[in-house]
Amino acid sequence: MNLHAIRAIYVFEMARTFRTLLQSIVSPVISTSLYFVVFGSAIGSRISEIGGISYGAFIVPGLIMLSLLTHSISNASFGIYFPKFVGTIYELLSAPISYLEIVISYVGAAATKSTMLGLIILATATLFVPIRIEHPLWMMLFMVLTAVTFSLFGFIIGIWADNFEKLQLVPLLIVTPLTFLGGSFYSIDMLPPFWRTVTLFNPVLYLVSGFRWSFYGVADVNVGISLGMTLVFLGACLVAVWWIFKTGWRVKA
Repeated sequence: MNLHAIRAIYVFEMARTFRTLLQSIVSPVISTSLYFVVFGSAIGSRISEIGGISYGAFIVPGLIMLSLLTHSISNASFGIYFPKFVGTIYELLSAPISYLEIVISYVGAAATKSTMLGLIILATATLFVPIRIEHPLWMMLFMVLTAVTFSLFGFIIGIWADNFEKLQLVPLLIVTPLTFLGGSFYSIDMLPPFWRTVTLFNPVLYLVSGFRWSFYGVADVNVGISLGMTLVFLGACLVAVWWIFKTGWRVKA
């Protein structure tokens, strides 16, 4: 394992975040704060509690998960796409570093940045609503697993994309809508039976539900199923990345 190469890429990617601090950290925190203000005043005035939890506190895990998913994907996809765009990826592929070490470097940096952002948003949320975390270790486990999984997914998108527009295609048209429709701002028990059944086919529901359980001990689906779905998606992403480097799809061409 070439630890020096991993560290070099990891440090470079982390340094890029601190060079664009306003865009990487400040902007998402402000956007999330606006969600608290808008949803807390507009909807919170009509829905006082869900499952014995104040509405403002109820949406905190969903808001953190929304930021975690979108920024894990964008950080990882841009991180690997930019070397393709400028042509430096060939220097990376010819360097004495394995494909595994490349993935660990880029995905590790993207997951670290997303986890840091999630924790910052969590700290910001305490300024708006009272929050309790009943299972802090499970909370960190879900956060890290989600960040790593969707960073891998973003890495795949970065390999697949051949222009900057495609980098935003999946997060904007697929991931964000699925997050909004995955119980981030409501409990699926509030839905009619038909739509409740439809929602169970939304994979993001299991991520949000398990993450919310780690806060308040309540969930729309069993926490074991939530963890299992996360691990299944993680495994699928690992297999996809392995196939990409094995075949050289959109990497060596």
